Amino acid sequence: MKTQSVRLFSVFALALFAGIATSAAARAAAADPAIVKSEFIADNPPFATSHASTIVETTEGLQAAWFGGTREGAPDVSIWLARNDGTGWSAPVEVASGNDAKHGVRYPCWNPVLFRRHNGDLLLFYKVGPSPASWWGMVRLSTDNGKSWSEVKRLPHGYVGPVRNKPVELGGDLLLCGSSLENKGWRVHMETCHNPLGTWDRTPDLNAAYTYAAIQPTILRHSENLIQILCRTKQGCITECWSTNGAASWGPMRRTSLPNPNSAIDSVVLRDGRFLLVYNPSRTDRGVLAVAVSDDGKVWQAGPELENQPGDEYSYPAVIQTADGLVHITYTWKRQRIKHVVLDVTKFNLRPLPGVN
Repeated sequence: MKTQSVRLFSVFALALFAGIATSAAARAAAADPAIVKSEFIADNPPFATSHASTIVETTEGLQAAWFGGTREGAPDVSIWLARNDGTGWSAPVEVASGNDAKHGVRYPCWNPVLFRRHNGDLLLFYKVGPSPASWWGMVRLSTDNGKSWSEVKRLPHGYVGPVRNKPVELGGDLLLCGSSLENKGWRVHMETCHNPLGTWDRTPDLNAAYTYAAIQPTILRHSENLIQILCRTKQGCITECWSTNGAASWGPMRRTSLPNPNSAIDSVVLRDGRFLLVYNPSRTDRGVLAVAVSDDGKVWQAGPELENQPGDEYSYPAVIQTADGLVHITYTWKRQRIKHVVLDVTKFNLRPLPGVN
């Protein structure tokens, strides 16, 4: 009888918790007309923690992936993927693990990145290894919108591919990836390839770790030649680098006016020519997650606020704009689940950026 009571209480508690979370999401959506939808991708994922999501649009709908397992860095952490054909999210399925059968070990997986090329190929990049300081890049390719995947390919030694955020395609189908290393201080570089299963190239480091400890660049392509990257840092700010020759070379890394609490960011170029950034607008706290919009990538205005619970964690956003013009954002919700928010850019009420803590 006692066991049955405990089970009933647990079910009740889960239902109550889900109701509170849903009500909070509904209140957030009602508070800002730009928020079309706010939902969890998986209400009860089959693992304790979820983190570092990525999202992509295919001809058959949306797909999102993230890493999940006992805890970040545990050997059982795998890459999980869910699909949404317009009727709701499917249950997550495991699409990659760090199992090394040859050597009888299993490593954790990290930071998946989904990207659909102009030719229709769907790419899944991710990292495998004991830690970010010693991981290596992996890639799988699908020609049928993720129904089946190629054999896993390890990237050449020293390459990790797009380390956290989606790449962009330049002329001649050149894939430009924002990358970084953490083994000798935090350093950003850019990687390129025409065929992700083949030969890769990379730039020198774009920063010295003792000036800005920077990682995880997100790419904003202003024109054919003008490209900007924004980076996460340990210095309490977002930094940037610019290329004026189509990523052939890069200028120095400089501080922006945007704060950063040592947490991932992501951005997208909107179809109307503006630039959209999703970030934590604080130097110290991941409890607020918000959108900022800019006409030139330099002066930013505040857009919708997605979360505001200082002390909690809402982090690692991924953002795309779909064919219908809506903006889709996924992010980590308290390290427990992945949240999906849909925004209508025509209903943004932009305002000056608030002060930062």
